[in-house]
Amino acid sequence: MTESKSSKELVIDSTGGILGRIAAHAAKQSLFGKNVFIVNCNEALITGNKAVTVEKYKHARSRGGSAQKGPFLTKNPERIMKRTVRGMLSYKQERGLAAYKRVMCYNGVPQELEGKNKISLKREVKFKAITLKDLGRWM
Repeated sequence: MTESKSSKELVIDSTGGILGRIAAHAAKQSLFGKNVFIVNCNEALITGNKAVTVEKYKHARSRGGSAQKGPFLTKNPERIMKRTVRGMLSYKQERGLAAYKRVMCYNGVPQELEGKNKISLKREVKFKAITLKDLGRWM
């Protein structure tokens, strides 16, 4: 029984989706052996008060000074998404590292993924939220 290449790939459109839910779903699917592509990362949402969220990320970024060894946080939305996925995997062990390498994040939709079926984890937002694009701009 052979599996087709399309069943080994998963494309997630993160437009309007919540960061943690998208990252958890991507981490789980990558542990199952699928290549996960997360597109439109700059449109993913972080819930909560905007000022508190920005301050929290700013504080975490400032902790990684020149003499320290981390944490290294970036302002780029696709890297924030990938780091969130990493936090949901045991990336220091072989299985988790292999799963982490199967996750790819993009701010837009690359040409090779334009015709593929995308799943959306969008939810109706009834509360305060900030996009990753805005978070990166205000950090």
